[in-house]
Formats: sequence, C-alpha cells, structure tokens
Amino acid sequence: MNTIKFDEDKLEKSVINLIENIGYKHSRGPSIKRESEKEVLIEEDLKKYLVKNYADLSQNEIKKILFELESFSSSDLYETNKKFYKTIVNGKIIKREDPKKNDIFLNLISKQPEKNIYRIVDQFKIFGLEKRIPDLIIYINGIPVVIFEFKSAIKVNTNIYDAYKQLKIRYMRDIPDIFKYNLFCIISDGVDNRSGSIFSSFENFYSWRRSNLDNENDAEGLKSLKTLLNGMLNKKDLIKIIFDFIYFPDNSDDEEKILCRYPQFYGALSLFNNIQKNLKPNGSGKGGTYFGATGCGKSHTMLFLSRLIMKSKSFGSPTIILITDRTDLDDQLSKIFENSKNFLFDENISSVESRNDLKEKLKDRKSGGIFLTTIQKFSEDIGLLSDRNNIIVIADEAHRTQLNLEQKVQVKTDSLKTTFGFAKYLRDSFPNATYVGFTGTPLDETINIFGQIVETYTMTDSVNDKITVPLVREDRVAKVWTDHKKIIEIEKYYEESINEGANIYQIEHSKKANAKMKVVLGDEDRLEKLAADFVNHYETRQAEKSSYTSKAMFVSSSREIAFKIYKKIIKLRPEWTKVMHSNPDEELSRFEKMKVKASPKIKVVMTRDKDDEKELYDLLGSKEYREELAKQFKQEKSNFKIAIVVDMWITGFDVKFLDTIYIDKPIEKHNLIQTISRVNRKFKNKESGLIVDYIGIKKQMNLALAMFDGKERKNITDIEESYIICIEHLKKLNLLFSEFDFTDYFSEIPINQLESLNRATEFIQANKDYESLFMRNVMILKNSYEISSTYEKYIKKEKNLIHFYIAVRTIIFKLTKKNAPDIFEINKTVRQMVENAIKCDDVEEIYNLNDPKNKINLFETDYINKINKIKLPNTKFLLLKNLLETQLKKFRKINKMKSTNFANKLNKVVERYNDRDPEDVLVSNVIEDFSDEIIEIYSNINNETNDYKKTNISYEEKTFYDILKSLTVKYDFSYPDSKLKSLATEVKILIDVKSKLVDWNLKTDSKAALKVDLILLLAKFEYPPIERDEVFKEILSQAENFKVNSPTLI
Repeated sequence: MNTIKFDEDKLEKSVINLIENIGYKHSRGPSIKRESEKEVLIEEDLKKYLVKNYADLSQNEIKKILFELESFSSSDLYETNKKFYKTIVNGKIIKREDPKKNDIFLNLISKQPEKNIYRIVDQFKIFGLEKRIPDLIIYINGIPVVIFEFKSAIKVNTNIYDAYKQLKIRYMRDIPDIFKYNLFCIISDGVDNRSGSIFSSFENFYSWRRSNLDNENDAEGLKSLKTLLNGMLNKKDLIKIIFDFIYFPDNSDDEEKILCRYPQFYGALSLFNNIQKNLKPNGSGKGGTYFGATGCGKSHTMLFLSRLIMKSKSFGSPTIILITDRTDLDDQLSKIFENSKNFLFDENISSVESRNDLKEKLKDRKSGGIFLTTIQKFSEDIGLLSDRNNIIVIADEAHRTQLNLEQKVQVKTDSLKTTFGFAKYLRDSFPNATYVGFTGTPLDETINIFGQIVETYTMTDSVNDKITVPLVREDRVAKVWTDHKKIIEIEKYYEESINEGANIYQIEHSKKANAKMKVVLGDEDRLEKLAADFVNHYETRQAEKSSYTSKAMFVSSSREIAFKIYKKIIKLRPEWTKVMHSNPDEELSRFEKMKVKASPKIKVVMTRDKDDEKELYDLLGSKEYREELAKQFKQEKSNFKIAIVVDMWITGFDVKFLDTIYIDKPIEKHNLIQTISRVNRKFKNKESGLIVDYIGIKKQMNLALAMFDGKERKNITDIEESYIICIEHLKKLNLLFSEFDFTDYFSEIPINQLESLNRATEFIQANKDYESLFMRNVMILKNSYEISSTYEKYIKKEKNLIHFYIAVRTIIFKLTKKNAPDIFEINKTVRQMVENAIKCDDVEEIYNLNDPKNKINLFETDYINKINKIKLPNTKFLLLKNLLETQLKKFRKINKMKSTNFANKLNKVVERYNDRDPEDVLVSNVIEDFSDEIIEIYSNINNETNDYKKTNISYEEKTFYDILKSLTVKYDFSYPDSKLKSLATEVKILIDVKSKLVDWNLKTDSKAALKVDLILLLAKFEYPPIERDEVFKEILSQAENFKVNSPTLI
C-alpha cells in the first residue's frame, strides 16, 4: 500500500488548481510550441495578444516587437530587468512599416486586466548553462512575470530558504534569460509562503496575508497559501502591483528592486481613494489617517501613494508636500524620494532648506513638484503660499507634528503675545490642501485633524509577518530599590506625571509631579545601584552572547540624572572611555575602516545648554559632533556601543542591530510605543528586542498597546515567559539525550569535556530524524535563552546543559555547513570548547582547509591516511563531504563541465547517506562505505587534474579541449582529435589576448567582440560542422569562468 504524502508535487498541483480557480489557463511545458528549449517567451500568446488589441499591426511589425523583446541582454540582469520593467509600465512606440501610417503606442501588458492572456505553466524545461525546470511560471501575454519554487513542508531537512537559494543561485546562474522578464518570485512550502524580488535578500521576502477575493485575511498555515495567491494573483490586483507597486530607484549601487508588501499595497490604495473623495472644495480636506506600526515601512507606503497621486489625471498635476518633525527623518525621506524621480513622474523633487526657500519654491506654484520639509519651517506665520486644492500634504509621525492648532498666550511685563502652533500656520499657508497623516501611535486628535483611520497595520501584524521582531520586557525595578514603598511611590509619581501631563491645562500640576519624580529618581543611593546593575546586566548579556552587536540605549529621565549615571558607570568601568575604532575582537573590512571612526564605548547624547558646567558642556560636543555620533552608533562594528539619552534618539532613530533598551524615565503612552520600538527592527539572527525596565512601565505600556490594538499585548512578553520556554525545550532535549552519558562533560576536566562534546555530536547524528528534532529544539532553546540569560531562576546545571546543547549544534553546523551561525553568539567559555572539540581526532586539519594559508596537498597518501584515522564515522563522512564541496568549488573555477559531473556523483552519495536505513545507523561499516565513495571521487579529481600531462597540451588548454570534446558528443558530430587539440590551443591563445581588453567582472559589451572573434576562429577550424549558437555560448561561458577566477587549481 503506497503512503500518501503531501510532497512538492502535491503542493504544486494544489497551487495550479487554486490559480485555475481565479481564471488562469493551465498548460504543461511540453505542450507549448517553441523552436528551442532556450526560448523562455510563449510567442503564440504574445502574437495573439498583439493581434487582438492592436489589429493594425503588420506581421513584420509583430516580428520586430518579438525580436526586440528577445534581444534584451542577460549579461547584466539587474539593468536589463529594470529596462524591461520600464518598457512594461511606460509602454513603447512602434514605428510603422508603412511611413504613411501613424506610429502606434502599445503596452506589452494592458492596464485593463480583461485584455491580457494569463497562463500558469509547469514542466517548462529551459536550457541555459544547464537544463532547469522551474516549478511553476505565471505568463501574461507570453511573458514570464512570476516564478514559483516549492519545498515540501513535511521534509525535515528542507525549508523555504532552500527554495530561495535555488532561485537565487542555481536558476539565476543557469537560466538567466527567464529573469530578464521576471517581476517577482514566490517561494512556498505550503505553510510558509512568501514573495519578493529576485534581487532581494531572503529576509526581504514577505508573506501576503490579505485578499480582496476572500475573507481569509491573517490566515495561517495552509490557508495562507490561498490568501497569497488570491491576494497577489487575482488579475485586477496583479495588474495594479505590476504597474504601481514595484519600485526601482533611479540609481542603485546594490541592485535594489522593491516589491510592495501587502500593508503598503492596501494602505496606499485606500488612502488614494479617500483623498479623492475628500478633495476640496467638495470634500473636507481630510485625506485620512494611516496607522502603521513603527518599523513597518511607512516611507515606502508614502512613496507608492505619491506615485498614485502624481500619475492620476483626476488631480490635475498636483503638488505634494511631505512634512516630518525632525531633520534626520526629513533626510531619510529625501534620500528615497529624490532618488525616485522616474518612479514619481516628476523631476522637481527636493528638500526645503529654509523658510525663504519654502516661500520661493511654493508661493504661487501652478502645478507639480514634490517638496520635503520639517514642520519647524512653519513655526511662524509665513502667509498664504497657495490656495490651490490639488496640493496634498502628507505628514509623517502626524501625532507629533499636526496637533498644535490652539492659540497660545504669553504674558509679558507690559503686554500679551498671542501665537499659534506649527499646524495652524501650515494650514494658513495651504488652506485648500488635503491633509494625510501617517502615524505609529494614533491619538483622537490625529483622527480629528486628518480624518478616519483608513488602514491599520499593527505591531501584531508586523511581528506575524516577520517585518519586525517581538519585544520582551525584563522588570528590574526591584534591583535599584529594596524599599517596596519607594517602588509604589515611583509608580504613583509616574502615573501623575503621565496622566496629568497629557492635559495641557494641567501642565503646572504635571511639572510638580515631574519635580517629585526627579527627586526620587535622582536619589544618590538609587543611582549607585542602578549603575552597578546596568553594568552587571550589560556585561552578562555580552558574556552570554545574548546581544548581537553589544549596542544598547539607556533612556534617562533628565539631563542631570543622565550625566550622573554616566559618571557612576565610568567610575565602575573607566576603560569604557578609551577611544578606539572597534572592539579588538571585531575585524574591520577596508570599507568599514573608511566609515568607522574612533570613539569611546559609552557616550551621553544630548544637546548642549549654555548653562551646562564645563565637564558636561565639553562631553556633549557641538551639533556636528552629535551628528557624527549618530553615524557611528549606526555602524555595526563601531566601538560606540552604549548611548545614554533623554529625549534624543528615542523616536525615529533607526538602528537595526540595536537589541536592548534600558528605560529609567516616565514616558507618555504614545511616545512609549515609539521608544520601545527602537529595538524591534529586524537584523540577521536577531529574534527579539529586550526592554529593561527600571521604572515600572508595564502598566503604561499595556495601556498604550491596548489603546492602539487590544492584540498588541501579545507581542510584549515578560522575560519569565522566555525562561519557561527555554526550560521546556531543555527538558525535551534531555529526553533526546536520556541514553547519553554526561559524566565526562560534568567532570570539569577539559579533555573529558571535549571528548564528551564529540561523542554527543556523533550520538545525535546517528539518526537523521533525531538530528533534525535536536537542531530545531536547540534553536528555540538558544533564542529563548538569549532573551532570558540574565533571569535569576536558572541554576548552574541548567546553564551548563544549555551551553552543551548549543555547542553540539554549533559543531554540527561547522561539520555540515562550513560555518556556524551560533559560533560568535555563544558563551565565550563554551565557544572555546567548541573550537577545541573541532581540533580533536584530526578534525581540525580537515576543517581548516578553507584557510588560504593552509598548503596541504589533499591527494597525498599520508593525508588520506590521516582522514581514515578519524574514529567517528558520521563526523568523518560529513567532513569529507564538506571538504570535497570546497574542492569542487575551486575545480569549477577552472573546469566547469568536469566539476558538474563530479558534483552530481557527490550529490548521489549524499542522498543515499541521508536516506540510509535507520536500522543501519549503528553499523559504522555502512557509513564507512559512503566515506570510501567520497575518497574515490577525490581520487578521480586528482587523476583529472594530472590527466592533461598525457595529452601534450597545457592544463588551461585541456579545459577547452574537454568542453569542445563534450559538445561533439552532446550534439552528435565527429571531429578529429588532433584537430580538436589544435583548436583548444588556439581558443586559449585568443582568450588570453582578448582577456586583457575585456572586463570580465563587469561584463561589459566588449565581450561581443570576443564572440565575433571566437565564431571566426571556430569557422576557420570548421567546428562545429553544423552551426549551433549553444556551442559559442558554452565556450564563452567556460572562457569567462576561467578568466574571472584564479588560474591556480588547488
């Protein structure tokens, strides 16, 4: 009886069925007519679309369109893809074959969804450098716009990242032509489903958890796949995504192409529709409020919205004014918008430098333009600038910039002075504009001014979509106050200062509450304990490697207290004032050395006051100095690790790798959300942000979160919860190792501990299912321990076992993946143990072959004998596999074709090792057989390396001889061997001469000249007898491969 498994094939069929349900035609690849498997367009569909929608086109004109489309080069995929996308969204003009006829403007994809031809294709073989078969391809009018790659959710050894790597590495390398036209990719295992640009990192592939076709919003698991397909691929919304929600900047050094995330898509569309409804004079001028969690990508939502506004005919060449409340936010937006002139259809995009500049650029402007400025430019009445009603004002952080409309009266000795807030003067300058508010903390006043919330994207949504990381709170109030009454007093003053300070008519009472709070928080005894606890907590997290880059922010309640706490900290750790570029353990690259400047480890970041004492005045520095501090804090490896702040940097200051914030300040609800969100940014392996609470913010935090979304409280957990999770998984791991003898590890004798680690590694690798279960559980254990490592309930044995399991996981990573994501993130002592464990049983010598300083000859008999001495069969096999993969990479640089053959042999051995019978796992002879097969492949590579000596040609010439010989077999033609050797020699000479003129790395068009010379040379030798373009392509590919890389084989 066959077992039914929901594997990749079943997943693919399910997706095909779901896409057919939304109106796509399904075709099998073999049924599609093509002249060659090299072709990636479906010409029949494109011709049919053109004939249907542009009936006046002649057959020759259609052929010309096809030829131009096929002629896009794949040598620089990013620039080609950008150029193709521009053709899609802007359309193209077709010069007529008959000069008497008018030119035709056409779109290769129509903006009217019903006019296009949609097809979903599987089993579509594509021949490039290698033959590849993408799992599924979405075609519109014969153009491959979306590529799918699947992995099975039931396979423990594969995940969605493997699907990403297959697209990014294998497919882009082997079948680049299909990516010339690709708009985005979808990767899925049925449960985890994401979309993104092929030029994006894996971290920038995101889920799509909303659809206009069904009610499965926020769906999880298998339902989320249907939501993604219905949400992105329904014809109406797919066309919108294609034309308005894929972003290429004007200039990019790092191949930036952004596919919108679903909150950006629905948010921009909803705001656009609401602005249209409320445009003056018939509307209210309230364009609506967008509530988006801090860190969720509001800047690009503004960008997509601006595009919709600027291209819409209903606005009649509008002007957009973007308002922020701080210069650094203005700079961030300016960088994006000023590099998006093509995307926004307007060359006039600029920042406003001053009030005079504001008047000059905006007064009586008739149309167009996008201007970015700060609200402070409207700190006084500058008069009417324009009464046009097609001006759209977009306010970032609207809760801070736009609520001060009220009149203020200042009483002076002999007069009264009446003033108004920034927002009032702004509205006086543009009385008929429509105002749109973006905020992460919507207050009632925000909604009153900008209109209803038209879209909401909460912290819960952002965490679920893996756009930001969850937050964890650690309560350390009791660490700085032993007197419980004082804790109650702090909570009372906190509540008074927050609640009363929120009402402007109670501001004087609020000042009294804050004054009391200042006395309590500034108590010398408390500050002594606070400084000591901070140092201990910070250093414990560093020792446990719980902090990724050691960056921390300490939020103090006042300038005076900030300075005091700084002095007490450096008294405990004077070495933190030493000025250095980086920590001695962190090596700077050449590029980083240009960016990183020498700094102390800890700094106070505040503005100077004219009445500051000299020591504080000198410490704080000038405005330029503070700007440089901001740059240094944003450098991952800068020695500047700890920033003590009061008001600066707690809102709108983004440092992705900041993972710990210490709060010793009463903060009002809306600013509290902004402040704690400093640590919610996503970064590499960062799993959470830690909030260390010295003042008792839990109640205010929960109130603030509940005010915006009742679900939010789920996203901020107490550290005890992480401790509980850690202990639960520790128990599971202990069960897995119930038959393992820990005696040597707990003996505290180093050599015994090392042997125990190696035995444990072998023990858990004996069964692949157990190994997968172990690796998953240790990952959760490690993540929860990183958060809770400072929690005091841990006992010594628990910590020892936690580090033991992390160490075993790290060793397995090193053996199987050549690197270990944990290796610099674990306890220093255990890290050394891992390194020492690797040195046991001759493992070190093998592992260190990646070191360029290592001159070992792999093929010496003595070295193979060393390998054979390794007593741990699984370890031996994995090291040999690791080593052979490394050598194949080197070999591929010289001889791509032969290395592919060897790689295929290795893959078969590894597959049989992974699929070995569980009953054989304890029989070391079975695994030894696998190791012997790998050694045999080594031997074959060695023979291949020396084989050229028998042919009377050089090794470099032999690489071309091999490919020329293989092509005779592949395309079934005969060619004299002696003539083949002569041709290989001539090809090598030609490549050597031309390579001096060709920039192989930059892939410039000068390669075209080389291709011409190569064609002439092959023609001279009458090779091949029948012309085949694939022959030239493969020889060119080998030539490029050879010359880009070092000519040294091993």
